[in-house]
Amino acid sequence: QVQVEESGGGLVQAGGSLRLSCAASASIFSINAMAWFRQAPGKQRELVALITSSGTITYADSVKGRFTISRDNAKNTVYLQMNSLKPDDTAVYLCYAKSLTIAYWGQGTQVTVSS
Repeated sequence: QVQVEESGGGLVQAGGSLRLSCAASASIFSINAMAWFRQAPGKQRELVALITSSGTITYADSVKGRFTISRDNAKNTVYLQMNSLKPDDTAVYLCYAKSLTIAYWGQGTQVTVSS
């Protein structure tokens, strides 16, 4: 059963923008945090942005000022608006949702930024 599903990835030129969406199943209750991670070939998976149920937001230093994470609780959806994209942003972006005891991962969506 797919509990978390991403969309919105693609190929863009440097300086362009993309908006990623992640929809969580309505069967998931009491989500206390949702986040975006990314993983590029040969590199460790890293946290890009996180938003908690209380509204606290954190960003990786590398994306601060360029990316914005937001939530639509009515739709059980989290978004990542990515502006001023750089080739170093190229990676598979994975959505993460966590309840008190269970963590869910999406399958990932590819973002490729050409120079």
